[in-house]
Amino acid sequence: MSDNKYLAIGDIHGCARSLEALLDKLAGYNNRQFIFVGDYIDRGPDSRGVIDLLLDFRKQADCIFLRGNHEQMLLDAIEYGETNMWLSNGGRETLESYQSDDHEIDLSKEHLEFYQTTRLYYDTPDYFFVHAGISPAKTIEQCLEDEELIKEFLWERSHLNAFDTPWEKTLVFGHTPRPFPIRRNKMLGIDTGCVYDSLGYGKLTAVLLPEVEFVQQVCLDK
Repeated sequence: MSDNKYLAIGDIHGCARSLEALLDKLAGYNNRQFIFVGDYIDRGPDSRGVIDLLLDFRKQADCIFLRGNHEQMLLDAIEYGETNMWLSNGGRETLESYQSDDHEIDLSKEHLEFYQTTRLYYDTPDYFFVHAGISPAKTIEQCLEDEELIKEFLWERSHLNAFDTPWEKTLVFGHTPRPFPIRRNKMLGIDTGCVYDSLGYGKLTAVLLPEVEFVQQVCLDK
């Protein structure tokens, strides 16, 4: 185990007030590297506000921003006009936060560059950070050699049903909401459904690594 210390934050989904409150709770940890696992936008009320917060926060902390499937859907809508899937999965709320309509997405240059420069993964000596997951049948090294498997880092869920994996290190991911963080052998899932008003969900979760200590904020955006 290396001496590196990290702080990973799960899916935010437009919950700007919850994110701001969680970052306040984490104010004493700015000496760590912060890894945000994606899905900053959609479904919640203030996607634009979330990105504004993240752009400001990266001025005071070392941040890695991963791409979620929702950021990919937004980029596909902008680049290819593929709006239907995005709009039916929470994109309308994002458009409203930017005061845009279904036919034109009005982003500032800074926000567009933020979305475009998000990463598909972040590899460290002890952890592999992705948005959704990776193939449970391949090593991490094998996944990184296959461009199609890398694309699935945004969507993968099959690892959640795997009894064992050949991974070289612990996978840290979001994407699949659970009432509690997923903590299994070589798996650490931190999407606790901040945007969902269902029993047991409605929390934004951060995890301190390597301690595996969780810090949570109850959703303030409902």
